[in-house]
Amino acid sequence: MVHTSLIEQNGFVFFYPDLFGRAEADRLYADLLSQIKWQQDHLKIYGKDVPLPRLTAWYGEKQYTYSGIEMQPRSWTEALLQIKSCIEPLSNTRFNSVLLNLYRDGNDSVSWHSDDEPELGKNPIIGSVSFGATRRFSLKHRRNRDLKRIDIELTHGSFLLMAGETQHHWLHQIPKTKKITSPRINLTFRMIH
Repeated sequence: MVHTSLIEQNGFVFFYPDLFGRAEADRLYADLLSQIKWQQDHLKIYGKDVPLPRLTAWYGEKQYTYSGIEMQPRSWTEALLQIKSCIEPLSNTRFNSVLLNLYRDGNDSVSWHSDDEPELGKNPIIGSVSFGATRRFSLKHRRNRDLKRIDIELTHGSFLLMAGETQHHWLHQIPKTKKITSPRINLTFRMIH
């Protein structure tokens, strides 16, 4: 299994482009699309309720709050447990929760942010699995402008692992694009303390 290290300092980001083979990725994508209880969350921006530009779901053992949205966990599904069992040995951690995002097309996105909520602990390990349409994932250093932005195409069945001090020093995003017309499902496995 080939993997690539993406950043040279202030954290660790590893990419496994084909952790899940095509047939297995197709089956897991179909299971997740049909079995997950997707919801439309809203953010309060300048006093207005604005829909999040993607659908979300929260599964696992702990509740979680981000951007003022409180997520109550649903029970693990068979597909989620299968994916979790594949990535835990590579991550050297036991994940107890997962945030799922359904990007319906290229209009859905997530802006620059870090996964640095207090309940994730000091140096959170984030295991990110992608199924469906390939989308660009960008990383940029918070302070060091000499470090170039990193862009990587998250492919169907790929696994991206962020660890160490990554969330302290780097921001990441999935930008909008007019080129993508089909859905993508992303799962970010976490350890909630």
